[in-house]
Parts: sequence; C-alpha cells; structure tokens
Amino acid sequence: MSGLIGRKIGMTSIFDENGKNLPCTVIEAGPCVVTQVRTKDVDGYDALQLGFDDKPERKVTKAASGHFKKASTVAKRKVVEFQGFDEAYKLGDTITVDHFNPGEFVDITGTSKGKGFQGVVKRHGFAGVGQSTHGQHNRLRAPGSIGAASYPARVFKGMRMAGQMGNEKVTVQNLRVLKVLPEKNLLVVKGCVPGHKNAFILIRK
Repeated sequence: MSGLIGRKIGMTSIFDENGKNLPCTVIEAGPCVVTQVRTKDVDGYDALQLGFDDKPERKVTKAASGHFKKASTVAKRKVVEFQGFDEAYKLGDTITVDHFNPGEFVDITGTSKGKGFQGVVKRHGFAGVGQSTHGQHNRLRAPGSIGAASYPARVFKGMRMAGQMGNEKVTVQNLRVLKVLPEKNLLVVKGCVPGHKNAFILIRK
C-alpha cells in the first residue's frame, strides 16, 4: 500500500459540521524524498524507498552518505519502503501530504509506549480483587492458577501472565482523515495512533 512517513505531533479535538466534538491526532506527514526505486527487473518487486527527517551530517556513515547522494538529498533519519504507488516517481522526487485526501481512510503503524514489567491486572485486564475475607491479605492482584499439577505437568504456551508490556509494533486500521493542511505538512486523523509525541509513524492508504 502506498503511504508516507510521518511524525506524531499530539492529540486534540475538533468540531465537525454537525457540531460533534471529535478526538483526533495531528501528524506531520512528509515531505518524503524518494531515496531508491525498486524494480521487478533488478530487485524482483516494485517499491519506493522513502526518507523522512534530515539527519545531522556528523552522524552519517560514508556508505549512507553515498546512498542519499544518488538521490541528490541529505541523509534521512527514517527510511522505509512502500509499495502500490499509482503515480510514477523518480529518484529524488518529493512526496507531500497532498498524497492524502480528507474523508479517506488510512492505516497507521507505530511503536507503542513502553510500560515496563507489568502485572496481569494492567497487562491483561484481570479483575484482580478476589475474595477479600477469610484471611486473604496479599493476593489482591495475583493471576491465580496457571494450570493443573500432575497432568499436564506444564504451563501451556500463551498463558496470560505478568511481563514486559508495550514497546511493540502496533497498527491501527481505518482511521478517517479529517483535514489535510499542505502549507504546514499536517494531517489530522480521527482517533488515536500508537507512540509517544514526536515518534515516527507510517501512514498507509
């Protein structure tokens, strides 16, 4: 699917034409530079490699510098491949937020906020509080039984337990584009998207 690389600016709310208050996320989408063109003859598939957000020259390796030099652009912090563009783009072309239109739906991929090591109540939504009488005093948020004893004599895979939460790749589908602001490279979508403020995200049609 065609798309752009963007940066999450933050959340706000706007009113629609019916006066309904809609929660929305503001995204800086592009401009993205075509840093490589993949073709079926050479690479076995068709795709465009896009770069977003300038990277300081002192942090760029010689190999990366040469790669971006072919596209006549400075080094980029984020580089991602996209497939399915209807338009024919060349090396060095710039794709802006005009690629999207108000009213259409997009899928947004990002890395969720890391929560660290969490228990089953926060991680899986367990009820937590069991019987609070009969002498119970320290098992309010415990997971309870994780399996039988002598048979099967093991814990099944996928058992919901405490552990690392967040900091994983998440895709939110079918978010409606509310506004496109080309002069500021901004995209406003309904609802929330994964990641912290200023996190890189991928916006796909």
